[in-house]
Amino acid sequence: MVWAFVLLSPGGQAGQAPCRVLYARAFGTSPGTPLGGPRQRLRRKEQLLVVARQVASQCQLLQSSLGRLSSPQLPQLPDEPVSLQDAPGGLFQMPPGDPFPERVTVVWLSVLALACALVCDPQENLSLAEITLRRLAPRLLISLRLLSPGADVLLRPDAADALLDRLLPHGQMLFLNERFLQAVDRELGIKASR
Repeated sequence: MVWAFVLLSPGGQAGQAPCRVLYARAFGTSPGTPLGGPRQRLRRKEQLLVVARQVASQCQLLQSSLGRLSSPQLPQLPDEPVSLQDAPGGLFQMPPGDPFPERVTVVWLSVLALACALVCDPQENLSLAEITLRRLAPRLLISLRLLSPGADVLLRPDAADALLDRLLPHGQMLFLNERFLQAVDRELGIKASR
């Protein structure tokens, strides 16, 4: 089960631009979290912000180990489609109480100056989670128009919701074959890169 999806801007080096959650979507309820009102929603936002900060830290650590400086700005994009096969990513576990009542695994992928993360059950198929994230990320970037000048993800949550509803229905990961992905691309009007 996937408990949440987070799209974030990891920010720059420590002390520069802070990590910023651009979009977050929770599926069902987090482990050990009761349904409820404003306090539970605030708690969920806090949990996802902790995940985002940890992902940002992982991204910055990976960038510095590779000798690259991270920038909070999107780089100049090439005219050809962006390949995510070699995009840096990783996973880590968060222990119980930090910030979720139960242990969770976070799978993340760094794309340009952004990062995507899935918060999963610890026993979830991590290979499937990574593949799902690698297939979700380019479609999300295209549907949110992040690959065009003047893009603004904050104004297009409906596009992200529609894509997540199809690729992660109710937080369940699907085995995504090419035919299914092409049908989703046609349905949502996405011209995905191959």
